[in-house]
Amino acid sequence: MRIEYHRTLIADRVRNQAFHDALARTIRKGETTVADIGAGTGLIGLMAAKLGARDVILYEAAEVAGVADATLRANRARGCHLMPCHSTEMEDPPRVDLVVSETLGNYAFEENIIATLADAERRHLKDGGVIIPSRIRQFVAPVITDRIQRELTVWDDVGFGLDLSVAREMSLNNVYVRTLAADELLGGSGAAKVWDEVTLGSDTRGARKGEASWTLDQAQTVYGFAYWWEAELISGVTLSTAPDAPRTHWEQLYFPLTKPMTIDAAESVLISLRSKSSEEEGTHLGWTAVHFDRDGASKARQAMDLDKGWIP
Repeated sequence: MRIEYHRTLIADRVRNQAFHDALARTIRKGETTVADIGAGTGLIGLMAAKLGARDVILYEAAEVAGVADATLRANRARGCHLMPCHSTEMEDPPRVDLVVSETLGNYAFEENIIATLADAERRHLKDGGVIIPSRIRQFVAPVITDRIQRELTVWDDVGFGLDLSVAREMSLNNVYVRTLAADELLGGSGAAKVWDEVTLGSDTRGARKGEASWTLDQAQTVYGFAYWWEAELISGVTLSTAPDAPRTHWEQLYFPLTKPMTIDAAESVLISLRSKSSEEEGTHLGWTAVHFDRDGASKARQAMDLDKGWIP
């Protein structure tokens, strides 16, 4: 078990405050029952108990459940019950008023939160109950600086008369966790577009697909695409990993292009993204970029796939 990973979660004050605010607005002291799914060290479940939840059931399947158990005892937490299993494995689970789950990754769905909360709504939640987070929007924006692309194409500069283009292509069929600034994006982060939106609990599709496009006012070179998400925990409380949002332990993702696209004024660029996440097979990502001329005819098309970036 890597306690260091959990330390980064606990150190994320923006994340912690957002979940605390959402719980505080939802919990009725002495009445509300809560299920904390993917409880980790127990922080969110303990918050719920401190805010007056009548009972809190914490589900944690990983080794960190031992830390959560000790932490609950150290805090003399009343009404807290640790279940050392995944919530989907629990037979005939008790129904609760509120389900909360912070199982989000840099790519929002890499920890299978869609399937987890679909099961939670069906088997764990009382009629009329609340799920936190309630909704996730996924954003994408073109990147117009070559900072990251230069890093990924170092294969071109190794010298010695060697051709490392095979490895270069693999590098560009990967997705990278990076921190991007708003001024590295086309039109700043305000020009980002939503390519996918999920209502957690009711949406059961682990396979996601969407697209976004931009028509340029002036010529620009696009090197790749930035990705981030925004989670609506409850109405009025959101958590975002956008470049200009308050900093969290999450970063943005960078989706490279195999070749930069130089796009003239009145031309457009489109990206389509697809993903599939499951407990058994992990997360698969693919993305396709198309450059259109001002008449809408395709000038260039590039298709990238994360699977091509793995060494067989």
